[in-house]
Amino acid sequence: MKHFAITGVAGYIAPRHLQAINDTGNRLVAALDPNDSVGILDRYSQDVAFFTEFERFDRHLERLKRSPDRKEVDYLTICTPNYLHDAHIRLALRLGCSAICEKPLVATPWQLDALAELEAESPGRIYNVLQLRVHESIIELKKKLDAQKPEKKYQVELTYITSRGPWYHYSWKGNTDKSGGIATNIGIHFFDMLSWLFGEVEHSELYLSEPKKMSGLLELKNAEVRWFLSIDRNDLPAEVAEKGQTTYRSINYDGEEIEFSGGFTDLHTRVYEDILAGGGFGVEIARPSIELVHNIRNSPVLTNRKHPHRFLIT
Repeated sequence: MKHFAITGVAGYIAPRHLQAINDTGNRLVAALDPNDSVGILDRYSQDVAFFTEFERFDRHLERLKRSPDRKEVDYLTICTPNYLHDAHIRLALRLGCSAICEKPLVATPWQLDALAELEAESPGRIYNVLQLRVHESIIELKKKLDAQKPEKKYQVELTYITSRGPWYHYSWKGNTDKSGGIATNIGIHFFDMLSWLFGEVEHSELYLSEPKKMSGLLELKNAEVRWFLSIDRNDLPAEVAEKGQTTYRSINYDGEEIEFSGGFTDLHTRVYEDILAGGGFGVEIARPSIELVHNIRNSPVLTNRKHPHRFLIT
């Protein structure tokens, strides 16, 4: 049995990690969040040391490491806002444990470089949660694409519209310095998946960049991708909005829809199982998508070009 600690335990994504720790037969021993609405912890254990202050949490983990009966933490799960990932991964490595971190691993390529150096000096490892890579439908598609030898690049279109209210812009998510913006915060999942499926990024262009939406064009080794990301409910297709749905997700290549709407319930558990079995997605696997969203965030908007996405063609 491995011992886990978690940061950001009151957040949206934390329950999936708590379930994964439980499903893999391991024990959560400590948790951190400035918000104390963490009654969910009692579903799994009533012996979890909980802290609202990082300094006390840090001190507690250090004490566990040095305790006579060696109850140190083996893994630190990181579910905090994006801008805190770097500091919390560093904490894990300093303690000699491994970090399991939500996406994006960090905001910039040079942060990644620094963490790679620290990882080389530590017995701990850094793992990124790239759960779409363990989705059965995506794995089958990967096998299918790898077996083909296309004569020309696939034509791919990514559309992801997920409605968000005013709270989004008042939270850390609406602060580009903290979240990385829409391409990083809601797009990196899909950018990682697409580069895994269709090859490395060769070129990127940005056609739209607003607080609520972004869009552009990616040239991958084996595909040309037209992408559109939005948190504006007004962008939802009429037939979706009429059904009361708040999210629209579509990815297709050469007119064929990539279907992966189901099968999400246990993906985090699969990621944990892979890590505990000696696998996992490390720094270099995470690097291409981090470099891509960093470049998108800092690219000029090409206002003199015809928009390539069907939702935005004018």
